[in-house]
Amino acid sequence: MAKKLMKGSEAIGEAAIQAGCRYFFGYPITPQNEIPEYMSRRLPKEGGCFLQAESEVAAINMVYGAAGAGARVMTSSSSPGISLKQEGISYIACAELPCVIVNMMRVGPGLGGILPAQGDYFQATKGGGHGDYHLVVLAPSTVQEAADMVMEGFDIADTYRIPVMILGDGMIGQIMEPVEFKVHQKRQVPEKTWAATGWSDKSRPRAIINSLYIEAEQMKAVSERLLARYAQITEKETKVEEFMMDDAQYCIAAYGTTARIAKSAVVKARQMGIKAGLIRPITIWPFPSEAFAKAAEQVKAFLTVEMSTGQMVEDVRLAVAGKKPVYFKGTLGGFVPTTQDMVNELVKLTEGRE
Repeated sequence: MAKKLMKGSEAIGEAAIQAGCRYFFGYPITPQNEIPEYMSRRLPKEGGCFLQAESEVAAINMVYGAAGAGARVMTSSSSPGISLKQEGISYIACAELPCVIVNMMRVGPGLGGILPAQGDYFQATKGGGHGDYHLVVLAPSTVQEAADMVMEGFDIADTYRIPVMILGDGMIGQIMEPVEFKVHQKRQVPEKTWAATGWSDKSRPRAIINSLYIEAEQMKAVSERLLARYAQITEKETKVEEFMMDDAQYCIAAYGTTARIAKSAVVKARQMGIKAGLIRPITIWPFPSEAFAKAAEQVKAFLTVEMSTGQMVEDVRLAVAGKKPVYFKGTLGGFVPTTQDMVNELVKLTEGRE
């Protein structure tokens, strides 16, 4: 199939449709409005349902309902909108329902601004809602990856009965790049015998979708089942990219948009004689701790770069376990770090300046 020039948000919408998503519920917020706009045009032509809800809270509960009926369903929002959805996301996680949630991060806190940022890392990876739960969180660095991750995300969601979040930012959502919608090699996902789609087949128990457990033993059993599933996901679904790490002495840690800029910084640093490399978490939950632990045996120092005051840097430090120093460079206000910013920080490290 030929490549097509598309905005990131539009590519996400098309990828969802090609993955079999036929239900979308959302509420507008910049910088991801092109996702619902695209879905509103395309879904009716595919026999699907697009509905702009009266609020983010309503939208995520509609997702809960559609997912409970076994449908492939998606919602999207940006930072403060995701905050409003958090209660519903926690319900969906406890009810063990698959869905895809897209967050195109904007700068904050509060309503903040519409420029790109990475300040929602904690919210996405540490359980932004209440209770002990996780989402699988995929972090694209290109429009092509965003499209691919949406397709893969639906399969992961159905395989493990878990919500999957695509964590991008305003830049990924708004830039235009060539995208190829390849024939997706769909996983063999389990049949949704748990879905609440009527009870005409009396040979099976009623399907009950629930996230309320009054009895302690029942809640304990659900939590233990989720915990075992998270361990399985960590073992089988953790993904990471290493760039020029074979002989690296200094390692940049970055994800998403920041990581694609970091690749240029690594190349430029190498041209200056600095043996730099990059570790890019593709899944930021589960976090690829082993890759950083292994690198800590080799490199002199790590430099974590984020469009935030520093969030992923904590996971890098945990993974490195104090074996090597981990430094941080953040950008605030919606400013995007440049190649030269990162090179300058690497130069400081080689000169012993922090």
